[in-house]
Amino acid sequence: MSEEFRKQGSFSWFELRTTDVSGAERFYTRLFGWSTEPWTGKEGYRLIKVNGREVGGIVETPSVEGLGTSHWGIYVTVTDVDATARKAPELGGKVLVEPTDIPRVGRFCVIRDPQGAIITAISYTRGE
Repeated sequence: MSEEFRKQGSFSWFELRTTDVSGAERFYTRLFGWSTEPWTGKEGYRLIKVNGREVGGIVETPSVEGLGTSHWGIYVTVTDVDATARKAPELGGKVLVEPTDIPRVGRFCVIRDPQGAIITAISYTRGE
């Protein structure tokens, strides 16, 4: 990952959560010319690549209350996920997924803003 995407406030990752990974993979690779490959960090997780560069992923997920069955998620880099999770409710947001570690990647939380939009904040482990 480029250092540009590790800066506070940068959009850094895109992820499709779906009940049909194979179908989504077929659709998007044909529609946009993306390539995909398995990621060794999580069973069933597919990395999305554009011109050989990892830009996102596709993961199977059951329906989650408030998130629906299939949806795109956007990750924004922050320097401190825990501080971001504490600040969101002060500003009218709600933390849907408390700060959680992703082995070899970093730490994230999922937030719903006051208008109902959902976004993920992430701090990356150095070297990943």
